[in-house]
Amino acid sequence: MFSSKSTEWETPQDFYERLNSVFDFDLDPCATAATAKCKDYFTENVDGLIRSWAGKKVFMNPPYGRALKKWIKKAYEEGEKPRTTVVCLIPARTDTKYWHEYCMKADEIYFVKGRLKFGNSSNAAPFPSAVVVFRGPPVKGMSRQPLRVSTMENKHE
Repeated sequence: MFSSKSTEWETPQDFYERLNSVFDFDLDPCATAATAKCKDYFTENVDGLIRSWAGKKVFMNPPYGRALKKWIKKAYEEGEKPRTTVVCLIPARTDTKYWHEYCMKADEIYFVKGRLKFGNSSNAAPFPSAVVVFRGPPVKGMSRQPLRVSTMENKHE
């Protein structure tokens, strides 16, 4: 599950809990029954790319393969909807086209200090991570704040 052959990287539970304490998530659109972080979740068989996330507080740790750009586009589009928040845990690949097309339109970006250890792995990921937050306006037509960029600690200390 944690080799370069896999596109699925299970979110570290302590890292998820820190985010959840702030955002109070209610949907995980990229899950398996074993890795779901929320009561409501979509699996590969219940394709989250074609379902609506409107009005939800979404935690998204998408597959990190070629489909990643589709998930980022979906997160951006859903995050444009009123009363919708989409929090994405993704590789910090700032040189990619999708990063510039979608992540740079986010409301918040947090670069994670150090490398995360996904799932039960004893090794850190071979890539840096970022948390990208898309927040829809409280009501349709309300203006949005400019992008905020910061860092966050890998471990809660």
